[in-house]
Amino acid sequence: MIQSESFTPENIFRLWGIVIGFAVVATVIGMIFTHIVSTVIQVVKTGDKEPKMEGIQDERDQLIDLKGTKVTYTVYSTGTFISMLTFVFDQPPLVMFTLLIFFGILAQVISDIWRLYLYRRGG
Repeated sequence: MIQSESFTPENIFRLWGIVIGFAVVATVIGMIFTHIVSTVIQVVKTGDKEPKMEGIQDERDQLIDLKGTKVTYTVYSTGTFISMLTFVFDQPPLVMFTLLIFFGILAQVISDIWRLYLYRRGG
């Protein structure tokens, strides 16, 4: 793309759209596959025809989940603000778009680490 001089914002945004679309589809397929494999493994280990899927959460689990969600929103909101500042500093839209994606991923990673920390600490 760089050698043929088609490295334009329109082509970059189209490429990002394709990558994000494939990432969403791959994530959904991966989650379905993971659930199927884990169910098969549980059936093989226990011998039950209908495995029990326990999705029980107590108050502590819900509180930890809410705290993790708060961290996610805080990090992503800060990242969105920083991304919008790129226009103030006269940067191209590609920089803003890339920063939005980066801060979305960063927010989720920090949130997961925070949840693990809270589980280790005990709430």
